[in-house]
Amino acid sequence: MLRFVLRRVLWVVPVVLVVAAITFALMHRAPGGPWDRVKPIPAATRANLDAKFGLDKPIWINPGALRAERDRGTVNPFVLGRAFADSQFLNYLGNLVLFDFGPSYQSRGTTTVQEIIGAKFPVSAKLGMVGLVFAVVVGIPLGVLAALRQRSWVDHLTLAVSTVGVAVPSFVIAIMLLIVLSRRFGVSPLRRPEEWDGLGRAYLLPGIVLGLGVLAVLVRLTRSSLLEVKRQDHVRTARAKGLAEGMVVRRHMLRNGLIPIVTVLGPAGAELITGSIIVETIFNVPGLGREFVDAIAARDYSMIMGTTLFYAALIALANVAVDVAYGYLDPRIRRA
Repeated sequence: MLRFVLRRVLWVVPVVLVVAAITFALMHRAPGGPWDRVKPIPAATRANLDAKFGLDKPIWINPGALRAERDRGTVNPFVLGRAFADSQFLNYLGNLVLFDFGPSYQSRGTTTVQEIIGAKFPVSAKLGMVGLVFAVVVGIPLGVLAALRQRSWVDHLTLAVSTVGVAVPSFVIAIMLLIVLSRRFGVSPLRRPEEWDGLGRAYLLPGIVLGLGVLAVLVRLTRSSLLEVKRQDHVRTARAKGLAEGMVVRRHMLRNGLIPIVTVLGPAGAELITGSIIVETIFNVPGLGREFVDAIAARDYSMIMGTTLFYAALIALANVAVDVAYGYLDPRIRRA
């Protein structure tokens, strides 16, 4: 089992490197830069800022070193290595190995990306946990109930509600809930900063909205998975032996039907915990999702890279957790 886990964890490294290269390329292809403001800054100030944050270096490779080699008619591997090493991307990867995401450009280097993630991520994580718990506690039992009461009014109602949950975007549900609740109950997305410190009522409404999409998927997936399992021979045999229905569902149906559910829960849980950009913006949640949006608007390269790689690592590790859960639920997968 340990070898199985190590193989999966090692795959996280190339995933993060590929995400880093793609994000770095797209980020620098986008128009504008971190010093572009409504009021232009002097050229000397821009040059000083570029030198301070290493933006005066070539993005991928030093063209001067390559031209010198071409003019000499030689190919010196050491010079070529220096040409690649003296670039923004390689310098960033070197700092990344040391878990240094660099300073935030928006703060002119007074705050590091790690400090911002450390301050904002707990809010997004708590919001995502509320959404995930809501989706699991409500979605899986509803899916089990719909499977056990197939073709009844409960089944039809559950399918209708889950279809709406899948089809309607979360931001539409969020806006509708805010309109209704603000008129009838005076609910407002404006919260005092201290309300986000603990785990209070401020997280309830955005957490429910965040978890509705996952809940709808879990309902349909649990229902279809259990419908397939309950027709298998070992379930009929368990019922023929006289086992109680609850025992049949728990021991013989749920465990065998959990693999597709675990497949969804891993990435969905990571996505919820890292924060929903739209829901955090609508409900004015001071989480990492809103910080990511602000970083994109400000072309804060280090913040964009740090947040994206943080998201990628979490989702990759969530997939590792899914693989480990597979190995626990079905030992045959460990040998694959």
